[in-house]
Amino acid sequence: MKREHTPKLFGTNGVRGIFGQDLDLPFIMKVSRSLASFFAKGPLLVGIDGRLSSPIISRIVSATLNSSGTDTFMAGLLPTPCLQYATKHLGYQGGIMITASHNPPEYNGIKVIASDGVEVSRDDESKIEFNFNSGNISPGMKIGREGKEDRVISSYVDSVIHVVESEKISSKGFKIVMDTGNGTQSLVAPIIAQKLGCKVLTLNGNIDGNFPGRGSEPTPLNLSTLTSLVKSTNADLGVAYDGDGDRSIFCDENGQIIWGDRLGASLIAYLLKNGYEGTDIVCPVNTTMMVNMVAQKAGSKVIHTKVGSVVVSREMIKRNAVLGLEENGGFMNARMNSVRDGALTTLLVLEMLSSGSGKRPLSREIMDLPRIFQYKSKFSCNSLELAEHAIASCSSHGTNLRIENLDGVKIWIDEETWVMVRPSGTEPLIRMYAESTDKDLLDSKVREYSKVIMNALDNHEIK
Repeated sequence: MKREHTPKLFGTNGVRGIFGQDLDLPFIMKVSRSLASFFAKGPLLVGIDGRLSSPIISRIVSATLNSSGTDTFMAGLLPTPCLQYATKHLGYQGGIMITASHNPPEYNGIKVIASDGVEVSRDDESKIEFNFNSGNISPGMKIGREGKEDRVISSYVDSVIHVVESEKISSKGFKIVMDTGNGTQSLVAPIIAQKLGCKVLTLNGNIDGNFPGRGSEPTPLNLSTLTSLVKSTNADLGVAYDGDGDRSIFCDENGQIIWGDRLGASLIAYLLKNGYEGTDIVCPVNTTMMVNMVAQKAGSKVIHTKVGSVVVSREMIKRNAVLGLEENGGFMNARMNSVRDGALTTLLVLEMLSSGSGKRPLSREIMDLPRIFQYKSKFSCNSLELAEHAIASCSSHGTNLRIENLDGVKIWIDEETWVMVRPSGTEPLIRMYAESTDKDLLDSKVREYSKVIMNALDNHEIK
């Protein structure tokens, strides 16, 4: 999305752009020098997703860091949560993950991890950004060294199995269909599930940076093969991961896709009764009301943040909260690490379904949640000014119960109906979310505010 002033280096989730255009050689080198000034000597752990440009970018990043005096260790292909875990537990000062997560194949990005295994804070992003924009980059007094780190996946697998009730899962003999989306989770999630006695059927299991199977982002519209295979094989559930494996979208035994925050609410309800009593839950302001309802029932508090896993993770650490989630399928459990983790989420779902004498159907867990109707959509918008105009138009439209401006605008129609509109921080889009306990009211308000957005985009002149 075009900015009209000094370009912002970090978006909602790291530095992203189209390789060869936004992410060209001078830009990548300048970002890397800015990181060298921030981290100094290192060592830094560098990992990549399966995008075609990721090996090239990682070599540029590592060589530039080395030339600035910073030591790097190359971890190779792996899911982002593995790199984050290893940064924290294998003694690194920081980590750099080359990934654009769910973005289309032509995109890539640089995700910066602090020594605690969580993406650097917004304040630290500002420091790196200051280095980038001001040229405050110290030349290295010596050449840093590059090494290889081959302990990451094995140490992660050993640890994640101990976060859940592994024996209980192993006793059930689950059958799972995993759509790894030609991404890096194919290296980890199926292996862990098999170690716990699950029969795993894998879709799109070869790593391919073009994401030919169904694209890098799992959505209800591109998971028909997953849902069909779950039903035809009588599997207990299906799960799909994004390109770098930190997010997961599930379907139940009937092939019904479950949106991320709905699945997250179900996990929250289970965990608050089973060893996580009293913990705060941190989630963005666009998260479903179901989380508030199940948390209130269990006597826990929900803290809302701006959208972005960085903000959620950092707030979890600040409050010593164990659980966090995002509506897009990102679930966080601080007993492993305060970050999104698709493989761990899968294990937590299996533990939840193992809680009875037999295998509890996932559809039953979801059915036990409060009945709420949801809607999510997006609108193309290449200008931040235009996006802000559309958001302002929504904010001033009609008479409502109240308005929240934590991130974009969240408009409460009544106590159980809301519409939220915000600019995407990773793509040239405006995102819209809506919820209600009344489906007719929800449909009416979605049509109404969609029209307001489209009119604002069509009729506003950018100065």
